[in-house]
Amino acid sequence: MTLSYNICVMFFRIGILAVLSSIWLPSDPLFAHGSVTPDDDLCIIRIGYYRAHFKMYLPRARGHKQFCEDIPSSGETVFVMEYGHSGLTSVPIDFRIIRNITGQGVFTNIEDVKKIKSLDAVTIAHHKAAIQPDLFTFIHNFKTEGEFVGIVNVNNPENGKIYTAVFPFEVGFTGISWWVWFVIIAAFLQANYLWMHGSFSRWKRAWQQKKLMVVPKGTNNA
Repeated sequence: MTLSYNICVMFFRIGILAVLSSIWLPSDPLFAHGSVTPDDDLCIIRIGYYRAHFKMYLPRARGHKQFCEDIPSSGETVFVMEYGHSGLTSVPIDFRIIRNITGQGVFTNIEDVKKIKSLDAVTIAHHKAAIQPDLFTFIHNFKTEGEFVGIVNVNNPENGKIYTAVFPFEVGFTGISWWVWFVIIAAFLQANYLWMHGSFSRWKRAWQQKKLMVVPKGTNNA
């Protein structure tokens, strides 16, 4: 009874921690891969009030498989934005990829990018502002793996404002999602708690006593 109860308590605590983390951890686009955020089975990039369906491909290595926030290897990469706002079909779109030197990783936002003294010095690819009426595409061949930042600028001709989207991403990402690490750490902490309070020793004694209480078949008790 004690064994089953403690196991239930352990998994209940892990479940509570996972639920609370999903509530407390930041969900704003600025905190999760910048302006690119998952939306059901799509990835949405927000450029001011403009929206587009964003995806990346590794045609030579992964065929038609789509990637949203990170890509698993270097090589030829196709960036695609399918316009979710009709206004994007008639405005110049400027797209730049820079090495991520901010030290902020996936939390890099536009304020971090503004602190970079010279974008040109860290730029590895630049698609100068141009109108692509149907959808936006850009191809770049990543020679090395590492952390990068995509910067999209849209100049609205009606009000003269420039809207910017920033999305950090990693090339060569094969890591484990944050929530998996969270569950592993939570399980470790719970196991450590049970060890410190002697629960494992009690379980071992209970198991050994149970073995002793089992009467072998065929034993004559008369």
